Amino acid sequence: MTSSDAPQTPQFSAGERWSDLDRPPLNESGLRRALLRPGGLWTALDVVPSTGSTNTDLVARAAAGAGEGQVLVAEEQTAGRGRLDRGWSAPPRSGLFFSVLLQPGPRVPLDRWGWLPLLAGVATASALSRAAGVDTALKWPNDLLVTVRGEERKLGGILAERTVGQRVPGGAGGAAGAGGADAAGSGVAAGTDARGAHVAGADHAAGGVVIGIGLNVTLRAAELPVPGAGSLSLAGAQGLDRDPLLRAVLRSLEEWYGKWRDADGDPTACRLQEAYAAGCATLGRAVRAMLPGDRECVGEAVAIDGYGRLVIATEGGGREAVSAGDIVHLRPASPGE
Repeated sequence: MTSSDAPQTPQFSAGERWSDLDRPPLNESGLRRALLRPGGLWTALDVVPSTGSTNTDLVARAAAGAGEGQVLVAEEQTAGRGRLDRGWSAPPRSGLFFSVLLQPGPRVPLDRWGWLPLLAGVATASALSRAAGVDTALKWPNDLLVTVRGEERKLGGILAERTVGQRVPGGAGGAAGAGGADAAGSGVAAGTDARGAHVAGADHAAGGVVIGIGLNVTLRAAELPVPGAGSLSLAGAQGLDRDPLLRAVLRSLEEWYGKWRDADGDPTACRLQEAYAAGCATLGRAVRAMLPGDRECVGEAVAIDGYGRLVIATEGGGREAVSAGDIVHLRPASPGE
């Protein structure tokens, strides 16, 4: 993905033959045949040539009453968003840009919904390691990393937005209402506080979470917006065909989500917490967490706690758990700072 102020590649229409032979379009009918099955998680899959943001579109579908398992894929996003509403765009068909609608329901307590962006990271990283033949690491809270010429680069990111349901008479959950979405990437669902504690008035039975995932697949060196960006191609991936890559990610996401929901969202019981910590490149490093109010927390990242927060061992010997919903930036820090 490239910065929104980078030169834009011209858009293409649905019936137009693609101009870049190295970047063929996705096979929508083939993806549907492979992924939509009775009893499976995915219930609908659409590929559009171009849209502003798949997250925005899917949040709107949820507000109109769409059910769980919707998948929306765009060959190009013209107004893609990252965490803290940072803008992102990329040349058409150069990556995978898609969103999924998940509705855990009342079985999973709200204070565990914040694990969904981290679950998506684990599922995506493990799928790419298998399907693309490249090691993929996680940077807390929402980035995926690859190594390009010995240097760690950002491969993509994850953005979670809560769709808010409306209560109906008698307290039963109704269709998702137009209450909007809480831009996250934060790991904290709307209707919870920074620690994931329940906030009165939030009706999670009718709501859900839209998870957006953006991955650079064939982005070339000349197309990188900043030196810190990367792609599967630049990382030497063995497989760059986007169709099997998307199938692998969605199947992995279905598997991890099923285990997490079957465990009532318990990250320990389904081994999600263990898997995230094992793949998290942030742990063991000196970090500087920049928090609201110009406050900083500097120390070593030592753990991911039961709420998905990053635990930092500070110089004074204490430990502070930092929520992604509270953090403004997380940067490397020199030991002893």
